[in-house]
Amino acid sequence: MDASAMLVALLTILATAAAAAAAVASSSLRRRKNQPPGSLGLPVVGHTLALLRALRSNAAEDWLRRRAAAYGPVSTISLFGRPTAFLAGASCNKLLFSSDKLAAMSSASFLRMVGRRNIREVAGDDHRRVRAMMARFLRLDAVKNYVSAMDDEVRRHLRAEWGGRAAVAVMPSMKSLTFDVMCTVLFGLERRGDHAAVRRELSSEFQQLVRGIWAVPVNLPFTTFGKCLAASRRGRRAVARIVEERRRASGGSAGDLVTHMLAEGMDEEEIIDNVVFLMVAAHDTTAVLLTFLLRHLDGNRAAYERVAAEQEAIAAQRRRRGGSGSALTWDDLAGMRYTWAAAMETLRMVPPTFANMRKAVADVEVGGYVIPKGWQVITAATMTHLDPAIFPDPGRFEPARFEAAAAKSAPPPFSYVPFGGGARACPGNEFARAETLVAMHYIVTGFRWRLAAGCDGGFSRHPLPCPNQGLLLDIEPKEYNELC
Repeated sequence: MDASAMLVALLTILATAAAAAAAVASSSLRRRKNQPPGSLGLPVVGHTLALLRALRSNAAEDWLRRRAAAYGPVSTISLFGRPTAFLAGASCNKLLFSSDKLAAMSSASFLRMVGRRNIREVAGDDHRRVRAMMARFLRLDAVKNYVSAMDDEVRRHLRAEWGGRAAVAVMPSMKSLTFDVMCTVLFGLERRGDHAAVRRELSSEFQQLVRGIWAVPVNLPFTTFGKCLAASRRGRRAVARIVEERRRASGGSAGDLVTHMLAEGMDEEEIIDNVVFLMVAAHDTTAVLLTFLLRHLDGNRAAYERVAAEQEAIAAQRRRRGGSGSALTWDDLAGMRYTWAAAMETLRMVPPTFANMRKAVADVEVGGYVIPKGWQVITAATMTHLDPAIFPDPGRFEPARFEAAAAKSAPPPFSYVPFGGGARACPGNEFARAETLVAMHYIVTGFRWRLAAGCDGGFSRHPLPCPNQGLLLDIEPKEYNELC
């Protein structure tokens, strides 16, 4: 963080001091003997700066594990000026994802950029309604029909962005790819005509909007938040034009998500909020997964060789049945079992979302303690993902943990939660799976890669995993590949 950004952050903290002090004072009046152990840390600041420093240095898991060791699986900390219960363990994950006493909670920046009526924020009947609508569009039998369009986008992207190059920064490349897949598959935006201009506009505004989600919420023209909020407004206007175009189209089938939302009776604001949310969620999670999967395969040659053998076998089958020019099919993806096991192992070691946060809307009992109404509640996936009692030798990349043969030793429920769990499980996990496998097929069969000189493969969380130099790889095309 540069000096100006730090100054803005400190001014924001001071500006909220009175409200934070009032919240802590109110909490103290209600304090009970069975409130979770721990402390609220420094006045106002609490543990916020310590956790942010740990995220940037990729030490947040160790920071949280030390607190769990000191205070147990349920403890008290203070984050962003409010008392917070930190929960660790599979049973706590289950509580977070399943309890109706815990409501969604997002930062002020997230809500301003994305909107308050998205699937993550709504609760009760509204959440069930929106989730059911999205599930019909993202369910397995629907995703099967998207494979061909994903195939076309992946080939086009790799030809344009990887072909003829000696090196590539993977993270920016994968973010561009996942954005293009969303535009084509979810929103039905073609590459020609008026839609081409809309795609370019959305891409530009969306990249700026995403940066604002993690910005200090000071809305001035020269702040990061102010600039990103302006981009959010422009992007939302572009989505509104798409909604209006779909509304005017008479007799159209629900072939894209926006048309599907209109057919379900959602109003414009709710559609825009959920479109923007899906763009953020699908864009970041799959791009992170693909980037770190390539990173781990580069450092684990035995796993790479198995993935490469599996993908080359599928490519050979496709050539025998009619040439490599045809798109991948769902049956092809179903044969990529080890590749998906490697992806799951990547998600275990580097979950795209480090922590999940909720707000207690009623007193919550857990582990013999009571979390008071109004407190924040936070869990971190790595507390179970990297627990040696659940995953032996957790620092080792071992896709075999998730092969079918290992099903008899599957991890306990709610101990593996890269896609959430229970009623709050991500409805787009099958979409992410298909997109990941299609991309991996053409990368593995089309290129050899290794970390570029000077790129150590390290990464930080700010708060999403972000590799140094965007994970810079030296690449070379294979003698025969399906991109030609």
